[in-house]
Amino acid sequence: MLSAVRRRMRLPLSFALLVALAVAGCDTLRWGGNEAAVLPAPQAPRVMGAPGQGDGDHRRLVAAFGGEYSAPAMERLLDQIAARLVAASGEPSQRYQVTILNSPLVNAFALPDGRLYVTRGLLALANDESEIAAVMAHEIAHVIAKHGAQRAELERRATVASRVATEVLQSRAAGEAVAAQGMITLAGFSRAQELQADEIGVAMIAKAGFDPEGAVRFLAALGRQSAMRSSLFNLGETQDKMSFLATHPSTPERTARAQAAAKALAAGKTVPNDRNAYLQALDGMVYGDDPAEGLVRGRKFLHPRLGFEFTVPDGFALENTASAVIGINSDQGQAFRFDAIAVASGLPLSAAIATGWIENTKLGNINPISPSGLEGATSVAHGAEWSFRFAAIRFGGNVYRFMFAARDFTQAADRSFLASIESFRPLGADDAGRSRPLRITLVTATANDTVESLAARMAAPDHALARFLLLNGLTKPALKVGETYKIVSE
Repeated sequence: MLSAVRRRMRLPLSFALLVALAVAGCDTLRWGGNEAAVLPAPQAPRVMGAPGQGDGDHRRLVAAFGGEYSAPAMERLLDQIAARLVAASGEPSQRYQVTILNSPLVNAFALPDGRLYVTRGLLALANDESEIAAVMAHEIAHVIAKHGAQRAELERRATVASRVATEVLQSRAAGEAVAAQGMITLAGFSRAQELQADEIGVAMIAKAGFDPEGAVRFLAALGRQSAMRSSLFNLGETQDKMSFLATHPSTPERTARAQAAAKALAAGKTVPNDRNAYLQALDGMVYGDDPAEGLVRGRKFLHPRLGFEFTVPDGFALENTASAVIGINSDQGQAFRFDAIAVASGLPLSAAIATGWIENTKLGNINPISPSGLEGATSVAHGAEWSFRFAAIRFGGNVYRFMFAARDFTQAADRSFLASIESFRPLGADDAGRSRPLRITLVTATANDTVESLAARMAAPDHALARFLLLNGLTKPALKVGETYKIVSE
């Protein structure tokens, strides 16, 4: 869990189950204090050099994605890939700096000044150099085509047009209509940019000597990753605002066009297999949550740096997001959010709850609680369709908030919510062994191995087989003897 709520947040009651508690927008700051105080020191530019502008955007972006992640072997490989792509880009004078972001999310992007970013979550999903080259080439294409500047200008014009319509015509409705048309124009413009970046990127990786089919393989992996995440968290069409598919819309048209271009470029050519070199660079990198930002372990969430843990009820799937720990129990129609809120040191927790956290609900009696001897308060709130169990706990100079939501708010459900709140406890010295991060480990398949046997060795929090297949780009449950595969280990 990277962040805490900067101000009191009231959520609207008319929300989808997950969106209400998990993806609601809010101002954020880092857990445990001033955001700037915990950012890692900027690393010196590596092989590609650092552009001289955009430092503010760089710092904000790095902060939003958990800081920079140090992985020297992977950094060297990414720099080598970038150098090959630059040479093939037609603009060899453009300088790039590649930064690995310490986030389990799957994403990549570029700033107009040539800063390229990939998350370690994206690196874990890829399986060879050509796949990563395809991602980086796509981002380089955005820089070469000056898409960022073009989009910024279009957004500026749309804003001005909306303001003029509102002020000159003295009609808010007219201004909103112009703004809506601007959003439609921007959506079409973004789609055109993505298609152009795909076209440039596939040609670039082919010219640089990578397998152009890598773009198709990675698009397929993104689709499978999105489908698995949607299944686990019942997201439907909702995507995490920080994910690759939110910022790089994936469509059948994009995939089909990339595949057609790749086949044409690869026709009659033999491309060396670059899988092993990539996997060797990936070996040992952190997978999933960073202990410094909290860890999900099945139904448990523990935060070694802040020194606490709690357990959610049976049936919940947990995810540690940028602003909160969220949970979904799809079978029971229940949702959960855990975060930190700003509460004055002298303000009773009952008063914090009484301010109201969900709009259009009726708050019940606020009662004191003392999980592990800590100061706490809890209450129930009822709305037209949803009911909620709230709690606030003061610990370590922070106030932590629990919010459980259920359509069918039975006594049994509420007892499980209260038990979860009461499970909040400080971590002790004997808990240190559970605070180690999960890491990518390489294994070589033998004749006796199966996907099930290798998946059984995974220290994944859940759905080990599905995660094994996804991590290794496998669509069929078959292994190749002597092939190297990724598993997750403690």
